[in-house]
Amino acid sequence: MLTSLVYPLPPPHPNPILPEAFYARDTVTVARDLLGKVLAFGAHSAPIVEVEAYLGMDDKAAHAARGITPRTRVIYGPPGRAYVYLIYGMYECLNLVAQPDGTPGCVLIRGVSGVSGPGRLTRHFGITRAHNALPVFDPASPLTVHDRGLRPAEITITPRIGIRHCADWPLRFVATHLLPSE
Repeated sequence: MLTSLVYPLPPPHPNPILPEAFYARDTVTVARDLLGKVLAFGAHSAPIVEVEAYLGMDDKAAHAARGITPRTRVIYGPPGRAYVYLIYGMYECLNLVAQPDGTPGCVLIRGVSGVSGPGRLTRHFGITRAHNALPVFDPASPLTVHDRGLRPAEITITPRIGIRHCADWPLRFVATHLLPSE
């Protein structure tokens, strides 16, 4: 059974929530830079320690490769939105939309400190498809991402997990452990 993870709220800072511009960059850069950032939803918050990048139309493992559909429309829209979808008919997964508006790309949040696996993460936090398209940079949103001054000591890069297409692409990033930023 998973126990509740609650990290203290960030100290006063002029902009503790990552701005929309953070996400309006190359998907791989956003993915790597999300390591150590803190995912917050309701009473839960924890540092992100594992992510995977999905690159859009040329990445056959990405939902965006199939083009715009009602489900994937958010991936093609403005950056910094949550893309939440159901897999295997039972697990919801959280992605954060990257790239400038109109260019598809997203980052799957695979794990936070204390919770490994995208389905376990959303179940633990209580994130569902009802939270799809929420702007994670908006202080009024229940789902946000914060910079609390943590950075990965080292990043391990591997192929993505559990996919058939483009399975050898090194787009999974794991923080070995986190340190305070200098």
